[in-house]
Amino acid sequence: MRVNITLACTETGDRNYSTVKNKRNNPERIELKKYCPRLRKVTLHRETK
Repeated sequence: MRVNITLACTETGDRNYSTVKNKRNNPERIELKKYCPRLRKVTLHRETK
């Protein structure tokens, strides 16, 4: 049930992080606040395919 996902920055579109999630507990796309190295600040990152 756990799948690998990539997190992309909403402001730059860079795919900075990869993580795993449980599809049974989180069927929708997750959004996390993570550090964006290009902007040098914390931004919202969304799950991509």
